[in-house]
Amino acid sequence: MSDGVIIGFDFGEKRIGVALGNTLTRQASPHRIIDSRTVQSRWDGINALVKEWSPVAFVVGIPRHPDGQPHEMTNRCERFARQLEGRFHLPVNRIDERYSSAVVDSDADFIDDEAACIILQQFFNESVSLDV
Repeated sequence: MSDGVIIGFDFGEKRIGVALGNTLTRQASPHRIIDSRTVQSRWDGINALVKEWSPVAFVVGIPRHPDGQPHEMTNRCERFARQLEGRFHLPVNRIDERYSSAVVDSDADFIDDEAACIILQQFFNESVSLDV
């Protein structure tokens, strides 16, 4: 994988959390929350991110139950990952996100960008080499 920015997503039907990181520092930070209530608002927000940051890859959290079984959102997140691949022709890494929201401050109203940050940081931590 080329050096550069990686965008991480915590996909939701109402909101998508976004985090940014790069392959050099291997550090993620929360960036923003995209309105996902309509397909148009979802892709407008993502298109703007891609134009601004020119990422080399994406990371998408894939939810599962604690026992590893698919969650009700698993198929939607997988579909979102495939759509990113099809639209932008960039690698999309999928990360098991079953505990990401649990470690975010649950008192916050919107934690989606923080959850995306945890997902992206997990990718960096688990990737011995970014040639994945």
